[in-house]
Amino acid sequence: MKKPQSNFPHLQLKDGILKDQLYHAFREAILNGRLHPRMKIPSSRALSETMQISRNSVLQGFERLIDEGYLLTKPGSGTYVSDTIPDELIDIPHRSQERAQAFDSKLDINPQLIEMARLKAKGNTDHSHSMFNIGVGCVDLFPHQLWGRLLGRVWRQSRKTLGKSHPSAGYLPLREAISDYARSTRGLNCTPEQIIIVNGTQQAINLTAQVLLQQGDEVWLDEPGYDGALGAFLSQNMRVCPVSVDDEGTNIADAIQRYPAVKLAFTAPSHQFPLGGMLSLPRRLALLDWAAEHHKWILEDDYNGEFRYSARPIQALQGLDKHQRVIYAGTFSKMLLPELRLGFLVAPPKLVNAFQLAKHYADTHTAYLEQVTLALLITEGHYARHVRRVRKACHERQTALIAAIEQYLPDKLSVQTSDSGIHLVCWLKGDLTEEEVINKCRQLSLGAQPLSRYCQAPYPRQAILLGYAAHTPDDLRESIKKLALIL
Repeated sequence: MKKPQSNFPHLQLKDGILKDQLYHAFREAILNGRLHPRMKIPSSRALSETMQISRNSVLQGFERLIDEGYLLTKPGSGTYVSDTIPDELIDIPHRSQERAQAFDSKLDINPQLIEMARLKAKGNTDHSHSMFNIGVGCVDLFPHQLWGRLLGRVWRQSRKTLGKSHPSAGYLPLREAISDYARSTRGLNCTPEQIIIVNGTQQAINLTAQVLLQQGDEVWLDEPGYDGALGAFLSQNMRVCPVSVDDEGTNIADAIQRYPAVKLAFTAPSHQFPLGGMLSLPRRLALLDWAAEHHKWILEDDYNGEFRYSARPIQALQGLDKHQRVIYAGTFSKMLLPELRLGFLVAPPKLVNAFQLAKHYADTHTAYLEQVTLALLITEGHYARHVRRVRKACHERQTALIAAIEQYLPDKLSVQTSDSGIHLVCWLKGDLTEEEVINKCRQLSLGAQPLSRYCQAPYPRQAILLGYAAHTPDDLRESIKKLALIL
């Protein structure tokens, strides 16, 4: 007898009773992620016709999948993959371990990639876990129609410019617009000639490492700190020196004493990642004095500088630098869309040529049409209005998330409040562990992250990070209610 063939893109039936074949095919596709949570399944009638098997076999297979929690039915709507997958607690650590061990010793690759894969496996980075994702701004407030109109205008006017060579440093009107905007809002001390358009903060970090560092050089990084910076430095075989953090931000005095040989200090002084503290003015000045006196470099990551709610954004460290030792990295990914991959780097005048050369050999230049569109968004005043709207929405969403945690999880989580940022640090109470909470979050398709993901060594306290900027107050409250029930 000819075996029935499935046209459903994720399924392959094997030998055996048809209802059992269908059960195992669906179960395998769900557990390995080919069928996603909340994905609608074709009707039993449609599947029986497509797969050329009896409808009774489909119904019997579905019945077992529903009984075991892999599928759920919604009256009047249809059948869906469940939000809560029973075997996920077992499979996720196993798959993460497989990813971390994906590179074996027989491959002639940078051995640091092994460590980078292990770091990535600490936290789930699957974007299907949308709620509470870290590092995502108010994407629902992105001005799609406005951006589309501006992009259309740029496209219609671009016939004579497309296909031509464009400067590696970026579209000059955009660099001029950023220079004016950053001087007025972030207190930067820069000219358009110092600005280099990059594909987000990550490229700014990589370019800085290429320009200023050599293999084996030492770099400061907060502990806990930004894992993207850690990965970038490890990939180029730098020695990353962990620096302690307290209520005043990076412990500069301790770092200077412990690591006198470092060449570069990586810091996010306006909003330390991930704990959210602000580097105090005395420490800012001490850091600048150290860099000037010992001819060191500072990479300032101002990823969250515009997300301050009760007061004006504080002046960037670069604006206080009188000796041109700070490289400043800014991004539009948080305020607009991560997919645009638009950011900028401000290089000291004496390093401009070196950074432009590094950018040229990295990718020639950043996408032209997006640069021109962003220039219009800024110069015509749309961006400033968008920033005001986003700040108001973020404050409301932060307030709603804090209230929900205090109402539904007061005995489980202690919120570390902040006047800025787009995520909350929630310290765990009692005997609760990061692994336990994160596993429960994964069952609910929540993208919370463990604090340990951002640590090079075990941290004395355990916490989870919850991103809130991309979600409405109602969605945040509902997700916390679900988490409270499952905990």
